[in-house]
Amino acid sequence: MRKRADASRLEPGSSEREEQRPVDAGVARLDRPRTRRYDRCSGPPASGGATIAQTALNHHAADERSDAERLGNPSFVWRSGQQRRLAIIERHVSLRGRRVLDLGCGVGEYVRAFARQGAEAYGCDIELSRLVDARKRGTGGGLRAAGEALPFRPGSLDVIVLNEVIEHVDDDRATMAQVAEALAPDGVAIMYAPNRLYPFETHGVRVRGRYIFGNIPFVNWLPRKLRDRLVPHARVYGAGDWQRVLSKSDLEIVHHSYVYPGFDNIEARLPRLGKLLKAVCYRAEQTPLRRFGLSHFLVLRHAGARGTGATA
Repeated sequence: MRKRADASRLEPGSSEREEQRPVDAGVARLDRPRTRRYDRCSGPPASGGATIAQTALNHHAADERSDAERLGNPSFVWRSGQQRRLAIIERHVSLRGRRVLDLGCGVGEYVRAFARQGAEAYGCDIELSRLVDARKRGTGGGLRAAGEALPFRPGSLDVIVLNEVIEHVDDDRATMAQVAEALAPDGVAIMYAPNRLYPFETHGVRVRGRYIFGNIPFVNWLPRKLRDRLVPHARVYGAGDWQRVLSKSDLEIVHHSYVYPGFDNIEARLPRLGKLLKAVCYRAEQTPLRRFGLSHFLVLRHAGARGTGATA
């Protein structure tokens, strides 16, 4: 039987903290680029038993769709849009001295950013090639893991960030149950997730067996069944969907807002237009028009928890 990690915070670098690292022994780290798959995860698995991690990885390996369709595109570079999202996170929770996981870390841009802020930062992703790329970019200790079976001891993480990830997992409810299990009693989960009211579908569409990448207008405003036929590879969330997503966990929402895009690509090509869009949309975040933003921004914690450092 697994021993529950001590949830109390310990000073970074202390010998006791080193002995109680959150990753289960025996889980494969990406200490060097290599093809390796782990079979074991800590924490109670979601429905499907202990094989859920391997099942998810096998399903992923057999998927012949492009990375952009299967997983979405991660942040390949650090620009003002990423910096803004980091600043928004830090308005609600301090990262310094915390054990922070970027779930679905891609090539590790946010993991390195969290470390720069003083966090003991971890990253996990289901795509091995992205973890290899992350290590080449300087992100150490990447873990290959499915969100439905996280390889962390219960109560061992202070902060878990899901940045445009929940829409891609096989089971969003099971993933959030695992997030809740891995969080310390006073831990905080941060989530960015696609907003159904945003006028563009940013994950592309599939029409007659062909994947079309790009920002496709008004797809998310279609009836859900039709929308999901066009975008079977990524979910989208309305304000009323979160009760279902959190139904297998004890997490509750302590803050819910919306964010507009970073517009970095537009600003790089057309600086004046990019700056104008930022000024208009970021001001809209303070008005009822925020409901049309690109993403939900959620801060979650265990029901009844206090002293998290998060602000509602």
